Amino acid sequence: MTNWWESIGVTWSSDTGVVEERRVDRSGWAPVGRPAAVLFPRDADEVARVLRGATSARTVVVPRGAGTALTGATTAGEGALVLDLSRMDRIVAIDPDDGTAVVEPGVITADLDRAAGKLGLRYAPDPASFEISTIGGNIATNAGGLRCAKYGVTRDAVLGLEVVLASGERIRTGRSTLKGVSGYDLTGLIVGSEGTLGVVVEATLRLRPLPLSTTTLAATFDDIALAAAAAVALTASGVQPAMAELLDAATLRAIGTRPDAGALLIVQTDAAGEELVAEKVLAETARTVEVSRDPTALLAARRQALPAIERLGRPLIEDIAVPRSRLAEAVRAVERIAARHGVPIFTLSHAADGNLHPIIVADPAATTIPPEVQRAADDIFTLALDLGGTLTGEHGIGTLKRAWLAREIGPVSHDLQRRIKALFDPDNILNPGKAI
Repeated sequence: MTNWWESIGVTWSSDTGVVEERRVDRSGWAPVGRPAAVLFPRDADEVARVLRGATSARTVVVPRGAGTALTGATTAGEGALVLDLSRMDRIVAIDPDDGTAVVEPGVITADLDRAAGKLGLRYAPDPASFEISTIGGNIATNAGGLRCAKYGVTRDAVLGLEVVLASGERIRTGRSTLKGVSGYDLTGLIVGSEGTLGVVVEATLRLRPLPLSTTTLAATFDDIALAAAAAVALTASGVQPAMAELLDAATLRAIGTRPDAGALLIVQTDAAGEELVAEKVLAETARTVEVSRDPTALLAARRQALPAIERLGRPLIEDIAVPRSRLAEAVRAVERIAARHGVPIFTLSHAADGNLHPIIVADPAATTIPPEVQRAADDIFTLALDLGGTLTGEHGIGTLKRAWLAREIGPVSHDLQRRIKALFDPDNILNPGKAI
């Protein structure tokens, strides 16, 4: 018997290796069952044909970019179709006069940034996975990154979208201008919706000028709470760091750098005079301060952090955010949670905006999340909410945090979000069981 997707003119595969590779993402969470096939559309028309067929046949479709999602948002279970958008990878246009780019969803984030750089521009959002993650995936999770404290997260860079709805209809949202408030903000709604409302097939993005100069400072501290307090002191001094990345002692040991330090704070400034103020503020409590005018210098430790931790076991990468003023309180509490449950936790932080990544490492042989790891994660979620924060700053909800979502947003808001989902996708074929 022929499956309906075999006759619509879209490249597909049911090869075991292809399907197995794309049924999971970087979260390590594996759904029950095996997807039916992986489809590889090359343009918006092919995506529309897939979704029309899926709606008619009531077939679940899981959109996917590079699979770098950390919350199970791109995992696919029994009978689903994986819609792999990686072959839609054209940078359609870059307009240096307007400071915009038009791209397809499969474009690698770093490739867009490099292409813009040749014209004196940059694509500001830079998640740690920027060398492998795609623009479509960044849009799906509203990804952040190292520069987001000053330049914003993905939503702040998305001006407009072309989206294929579950019905196969195509809509354009937003605009190509830097300002515009016509109608409801459907662009902002779709960014961060984790593929549950529609499939992004093109994006108009805001680019920014490359800074005239950049200074990077790397400061070591006796403990992580001191480093967190220094990050808060920076912003209180009037400095707006382009980035402020915090690594705890456990992470430094995993990387194999600065083994005697209690914490490392990496700060980058790109406004004239800010580097002098930043150096003075950091020197007040830091053990050492290094300064470089090379924009890539001193950043290696941050880029190496997650790969180094992954070599130690299976990471469960949490993503909470708290008010910036409570960052030091949060990192101390995470240390207590690790001790209470007897699990190793490695803490990274986008310190300038209060976004923490406490990474719990579990036995790689475990097929499910061990109870003590789950209890530690639950305590971390409770901590975030108790401090007036959020369950996720940039990774999204996916499947791994759905049980906690109603507690943060409340039952009325939760019900409203479900009704929005039903309006966009009445047959619930688009990435069901994710985000809400």
